[in-house]
Order: sequence, then structure tokens, then C-alpha cells
Amino acid sequence: MVDDRVDIPAGLWSRCDSCGHTVYEKEVEEALFVCPECDHHRRVSARKRVKQFVDPDTFEEFAKDLRSTDPLGFKDRLPYKERLNREEDKTGELEAVLVGHAFVRGRPIVLAVMNPHFIMASMGAVVGEKITRAIERAVEDNLPFVVVTASGGARMQEGMVSLMQMAKTSAALAKLDDAGGLYIVVATDPTTAGVAASFASLGDVIMAEPKAMMGFAGPRVIANTINAELPEGFQTAEFMLEHGFVDRIVHRADLRREVARLIDYCGK
Repeated sequence: MVDDRVDIPAGLWSRCDSCGHTVYEKEVEEALFVCPECDHHRRVSARKRVKQFVDPDTFEEFAKDLRSTDPLGFKDRLPYKERLNREEDKTGELEAVLVGHAFVRGRPIVLAVMNPHFIMASMGAVVGEKITRAIERAVEDNLPFVVVTASGGARMQEGMVSLMQMAKTSAALAKLDDAGGLYIVVATDPTTAGVAASFASLGDVIMAEPKAMMGFAGPRVIANTINAELPEGFQTAEFMLEHGFVDRIVHRADLRREVARLIDYCGK
């Protein structure tokens, strides 16, 4: 008997986490990692996001050699230093955010992009420092500051040092505001906890990708805490738009155009 089955290369097809359809990975990638069946916006790495968002070959990274230490000698399932090493090996990055100068449709900006694949883009001392340096560059160079958020919140392995980054980044943004700078937030899934409670909620304009989760604590935690049933769609970008926290929901394919338009409108 002849076996006429054809081996399909691994990674050629995948199942959408949202709609369950089997989708062709190349088609998903060409659609900026958005499901062609249900429009689900996948989480993407910081490098892929930069490539999608900025003009080709214009991203000039700075503060790229900063790396976390272990101020508390923290250990859970793994020692913190070992966890950081594993994340570096997995992602090829030293930390959970990239910062640099770039152009979007010819408009110069300072950009920060969080990486949900590096300890869920949790904010420790280095993330806070890099965000702060990016804000300071925006002030010095009189450029709009754009941040793409995607974070599970504060990095527990750094304790109070992590929580201090909320105040640090917020204080830097106050200086940007005093200087008359433009600050644009692009919230992606998820934008939560300490990041949501600090620099992600302070934008002059807050955009969000469709159905991105946004909020301080997760819906299950809130429901259990207040012992109440939450409204349908609670903490989605659409819910936040309806309640005034988000200014605009923007499809990933339209993000470059919308940010460029906003910069022009604000005269920046």
C-alpha cells in the first residue's frame, strides 16, 4: 500500500486563538499579524512592531545596552537572574522595551515599544529608565513621543523598585507637557496594572487596537473582589472608548496613517 500523505511543514498553519479557524501563517503575517477570518489582533514582538510601524530603516535605537540587575536577590520558581537570561535567549532582547528615534510617514518621532514576549513586558527599573530617557529625548529634540504599550504591569521580582517607575515616568511626562510636547499612546493587548496606572493613561491622545484588554487588575480579580458580575466587554478597548478612557480605536493596518495625521493636526 502506498502512503500518499503529504507532510505539511511545521508552522505553516495555525489556529486562531479568538475564532478557532485554521489560518495560513504567511497570510496572517502579511496582514500585520491580524487574523483574516475574525480580525483578531495578535500580540507581536517589539522588533516586529517597529518594522510594521515606522518608515523602513529609520529606527535609531538608543539606551539599548541597559539590562536589569537583581536588587532583591529574588527567587520564585527560578532565580531572577536566571529568568532574565532565559528571556534574553528566547527573545534576543535585553529588556522589555525598545526606544529610539524614527520616522512615521516622514514625520520624526521618539518611539517606545513594549515587548509582550519578555516577561509579559513587565515594568522594572530598566523599562522605567528607558521610557524616561525616551521622554527626555522628546523634550530635548522637540519631537512627538509615541509609546506602544503591552504590559502585564509591574515586575514583582524588583518589588518597590518596580513600583517607583510609575512615579518616575509620570514625572518625566509632566516635563514633556510643560514643554508643550505631544504624547501619543497606542494601547495594545494587554495594557494593565502599573503601566496602565501610569504612563499608558497620560497620553494627550490614547489610541487602542480593537478588543485590546485595558485596565488595572484583570476582570476575574475585580469580579471576585467586589463580588459582582461585570458588564459585557468590560476592560476591552471598546468598553474604554464608550466610557471616555480611549479616544480612538485604530486597526493595526491604519495605525501609521492615523498617527501621522494626528501629528500634522497638532502642528508637531
